[in-house]
Amino acid sequence: MRILLVHQNFPGQFRHLAPALVARGHQVVALTAEKNEQATAIPTYRYPMPDKPPDPRQSRLGTTYTAMTDRAYRVARAAIQLRDKMGFRPDVIFGHSGWGETLFLREVWPEARLLVYAEFYYAAKGLDVGFDPEFSREDLGAQLSVIARQGHLALSMVQADGALSPTEWQADTFPACFRDKITIIHDGVDTETLSVDTQAEYRLPSGRVIRAGDEVLTYVARNIEPYRGSHIFLRALPEVLQARRAAQVVIIGGDGVSYGAAPPEGTWREVFLSELAGRIDLSRVHFLGRVPYPDFVRLMQISRVHAYLTVPFVLSWSMLEAMAMEACVIASRTGPVEEVITDGVNGRLVDFFDIEGWSDAMIDALAAPERLQSLRQAARQTVIENYDLRRICLPRLIRFVEAEI
Repeated sequence: MRILLVHQNFPGQFRHLAPALVARGHQVVALTAEKNEQATAIPTYRYPMPDKPPDPRQSRLGTTYTAMTDRAYRVARAAIQLRDKMGFRPDVIFGHSGWGETLFLREVWPEARLLVYAEFYYAAKGLDVGFDPEFSREDLGAQLSVIARQGHLALSMVQADGALSPTEWQADTFPACFRDKITIIHDGVDTETLSVDTQAEYRLPSGRVIRAGDEVLTYVARNIEPYRGSHIFLRALPEVLQARRAAQVVIIGGDGVSYGAAPPEGTWREVFLSELAGRIDLSRVHFLGRVPYPDFVRLMQISRVHAYLTVPFVLSWSMLEAMAMEACVIASRTGPVEEVITDGVNGRLVDFFDIEGWSDAMIDALAAPERLQSLRQAARQTVIENYDLRRICLPRLIRFVEAEI
């Protein structure tokens, strides 16, 4: 088969699927944004981005839709080049619907089967928007803006022959009229590579070396920001550091904004640390920024306790990966997490906003790692039984693309 994978940050969710399809003899081609610099062995073509974003004063509530259709137009023009100059005619197109890239591809290749990665469908109430009143407003203007953001996502689903979501919770964010189109298959966790290593060690920027067995508390997010509960985690640290004098806290995450609004000034990390000035021992709190993936793996193998928080939004790969490495995960009691973690069975759950509860849970887990060994082992077993890349997810992903399911 001839397969076109479309993702502005390719390989993205297709990291394992693309080479697996090639190994099965399919011709796989990728189409991605011109600024994407990720290395890949897949033949990759790039579309130019619009010169400038739409002016909200003109597009108003249609700003997101305008931006997505502008991108879709560039994708379609690049697709025409692939068709007319290179003779490429895919049997299957599989693209992420989040950035509008698939919107016009049926007009270029009407005979192709069109699949979309349906990651999340925004809602004015009940999901991420308005969940944390400290950082979001719930007035009519905000609600209308969210409804307007649904436009390109709904159109992508209307056009699609099939769709895929990584979790039941994420699939259920989509309207009932689309739900029958969605197949649930996670991207997969490589449990062979991501396993326990009792010899793992890591040199922190300070020069200190931490090792598996040390009292290390970890937190990971793409960026330090409210969507992933960074403020709650940091606000819980004073009590933790006071109670656990040997604990080292390692925080992975950049200073940008992935989701939600930017702070009034500076970075969210600066805002939160300013709030906590004088209350935490920064010599024991290590902000690493974004790190190479092998560093993340070593740190999860070292971690005695791993904190994961999220508003009702897309579940992070990092939580499942930490579980695969038998980290003791303490996570927020929010919808996407509750699909995976059962409190007291394969992890601990704490109310997102309960700062005292977070402090207590992390202190208890740091103090008695042997008591929570069964949770750590159950966490890995959960991933092996439900999200294992090679045994479960990848075979199902291949069948999804090859139209066998």
